[in-house]
Amino acid sequence: MTPDKQKTALRKLTNPTLVYTKKAFARMIETLQARTVIALDTESDSLYSYYPKVCLIQITSYADPDQPDADQVIDFLLDPLRLADIGELGTLLADPQIEIILHAADNDILILQRDFDFTFRNIYDTQLAARILGTRRAGLNAILAENFGLTIDKRMQRTNWGKRPLTAQQLTYAQMDTHYLLALRERQIQALKEAKRWEEAQEAFSHLERIDYHQRPHPERTFWQTKAARSVDRKRTNVLEAVWAWREKEAQQQNRPPFKIVSDRVLERLAMQTPENQAQLAKIAGLSDYQLRRYGKAMLAAVAEGKQQPLPKPPESAPRHTLDKATQARYEALRNWRSKTARARGVDTDIVFNNSTLLAIAKRRPHSAAELEEIVEIGPWKAKTYAPDILPLVNGRA
Repeated sequence: MTPDKQKTALRKLTNPTLVYTKKAFARMIETLQARTVIALDTESDSLYSYYPKVCLIQITSYADPDQPDADQVIDFLLDPLRLADIGELGTLLADPQIEIILHAADNDILILQRDFDFTFRNIYDTQLAARILGTRRAGLNAILAENFGLTIDKRMQRTNWGKRPLTAQQLTYAQMDTHYLLALRERQIQALKEAKRWEEAQEAFSHLERIDYHQRPHPERTFWQTKAARSVDRKRTNVLEAVWAWREKEAQQQNRPPFKIVSDRVLERLAMQTPENQAQLAKIAGLSDYQLRRYGKAMLAAVAEGKQQPLPKPPESAPRHTLDKATQARYEALRNWRSKTARARGVDTDIVFNNSTLLAIAKRRPHSAAELEEIVEIGPWKAKTYAPDILPLVNGRA
């Protein structure tokens, strides 16, 4: 991308409206209620907090709802950390008459459900649309570069979005995340229709409405999930468990990610070397002078405590569901068919069907398009399009 193209793209950015008071929020809601298409994104502080939260919500819509023009948009940067109640935004997001544009929708939907219990009823996912069109590099930065000749400063993604005030660079980065999504949507819809994939995309978007944070598994955190648990000698796992538990408690008290207390590699070395005094502790690679001063006594205490504990019992492996030979054969045949179909269409295999859906087809062995559509992840378009290939395959008529 040339500097001239970058400047041209950036010139299209107008100053966003910062929303951090009740009055500004009410004005924003009033404005958005007159729109039928809204682009949305979020920024969180997961790299800086033990308990991550949504720290900024970016919103873009047409400047004139009566004459929608993707080159004439308004941008809002909503600060949920400074507003006690943003529930009215949730009402807009749940309105089936308002289309919500997201990029890689899953993550934003999940964290907005987690923090605010928002629901979505009409979603357009620009990343999913790009993948249905066969785009291999479907990250937002790559898509914006390809379509508009600009690059987002990805370094901003790793900054602390929970810290106030936000910098000018952060605000520009955040604004750019949604500023071009309406124009991108218009281009993609045209391309999808030309490729006769618009119906497929609409069906895929409808499945995003089923995402439910509260139905997702949230397994309890344990030391067995760390990389250290895979490398530490079994006889030292009691020490590893103790130092891990100390780090978890410290991270919770400070509301910082555990890796910012000490790294997994340090936990591994503590468990393997079991230092008994400050001199031995100082030889542990990866510990800074600051960490030795602040946490030295606590780490030594955790090591000593762990050595006195019995060895923890490893978690039981998830039961393996073995398939009978006939079902396994159908599953493998479906996988081969999916690979050929995806290659012919120029898309990734999961755009055709993911593995869990293939397995459900192999197990249920549908005999009609209607029966195929009864499988949760399969809608009318996929049932109608793929039934002629799938039904003979799973019923021994291929």
